[in-house]
Amino acid sequence: MKYGTAVSIMEKEGRRRNAPVYSISGMKTSFQKLVFVVLSARTKDKTTYTASKRLFKKADTPEKTAGLGEKEIEKLIYGVGFYKTKAKKIAKMSRILVCEYKGRVPESITELIRLPGVGRKTANVVLNWAFGKNSIAVDTHVHRISNRLGWVSTKKPSETEEELKKKIPEKLWKKLNKSMVGYGQTVCVPVSPFCSVCRIKRYCKRINVKKSR
Repeated sequence: MKYGTAVSIMEKEGRRRNAPVYSISGMKTSFQKLVFVVLSARTKDKTTYTASKRLFKKADTPEKTAGLGEKEIEKLIYGVGFYKTKAKKIAKMSRILVCEYKGRVPESITELIRLPGVGRKTANVVLNWAFGKNSIAVDTHVHRISNRLGWVSTKKPSETEEELKKKIPEKLWKKLNKSMVGYGQTVCVPVSPFCSVCRIKRYCKRINVKKSR
C-alpha cells in the first residue's frame, strides 16, 4: 500500500471537485481557527464559515469574545448545529484563555482538551492547522474512509488515530485530515459513495460498502 500516493490523489481530487474544506479562508489567528473548528462540529463548512464571519466581525479575540454575553454569541452563530451549547462553551473557553493563558491558545493536546467544547479531534485539527504540528485529526470522514480502505479496522475515532499513527508516515500526518475530508465530501461520501469515479479504488477493500454509484 502506497499511502503517500493515495493521500496525494485524495487531495488533488478534493481540490479539483471544489470540496468545501478547501474553500475555508479568513481564519488568521489560532483563536479564530480554534473557534471555527468548535463551530464546525456536526455542521456543514459553508454554514460554519458564514457564522464564524459574523462572530469575528464582532469579536475576533478571546478578550472581545469573553466580553460578549452568551445570548449575543447565540445570535451571531445561529445556524450552526447545537448553537446554544456552542455559544456557552465558546464564552467559557474565551474566559479561560484570558484568565489562565493570557489570551493565547495553548499548543499542547493536554491543555487544549481541557477547554470547553474541545475534544481530541478538535485539538488535533488546531495543532495541525494553527501551529503546523504533526497530528492526525480523526473526524467522521477520516474514520469512515480509513475503515473502508481497510487501512484500519476500528470502532472508535480514538482507535483509528492510534492505528493510523502506526501505519502512516509522520510526514503525511498534516495532509491526512484535509485530504480525507475533501474526498469524503465529494467522492467517498457516507451513503452510496461514487466508487465508479474513485481514483484510489485499486487500493480500497470497500469495507461495509453495500451500495455505490
